[in-house]
Amino acid sequence: MTAAAIVAIVGAESTGKSVLAQGLAEHLSHRYGLRCTAVDEWLRVWVAREGRTPLPQEQASIAWEQSRRIQAAAQGHDVVIADTTALMTAVYSETLFQDRSLRAAAQQAHQGYALTLVTANDLAWQADGLQRDGPQVREPVRRLIVALLEDARIPYAEVQGFGPERLLGAARAVAHQLQLTPR
Repeated sequence: MTAAAIVAIVGAESTGKSVLAQGLAEHLSHRYGLRCTAVDEWLRVWVAREGRTPLPQEQASIAWEQSRRIQAAAQGHDVVIADTTALMTAVYSETLFQDRSLRAAAQQAHQGYALTLVTANDLAWQADGLQRDGPQVREPVRRLIVALLEDARIPYAEVQGFGPERLLGAARAVAHQLQLTPR
């Protein structure tokens, strides 16, 4: 691999994105000998720092920072696993604030990613501080994610299952897309 391959993980809240990102980076590193890293969700850091959820006018800078962190991580790595992307900020901007202004830039950023994984809503919803809106938003959010990906003709793979099954399904999709062979 010459340039870092970016694998985006998107999905509704409480669908295991963060756990999957860390596990996938570790799996790819061990199984394929790749220099992998996972980029944490900037929104989670932002909410913890500010002690509140973002206002509508703060969404664009959060999306921009997530994208910046993903690109920075690409330096010096073979594969970057992005625990959410600007697309999720665009989805929540649209869902919560009826603001579609972040949509085009988020879709454009995704065009450069090697693969997008969409986490299924098959895990039990869990409260997680200020960032959770409730289980009732998961299906509308998933539908909007898929609609935005399909609208931009961005291929994606759905990841489902529990525990190791979820991780191995994601790993198979990545290995297939990146044409990886075990070391």
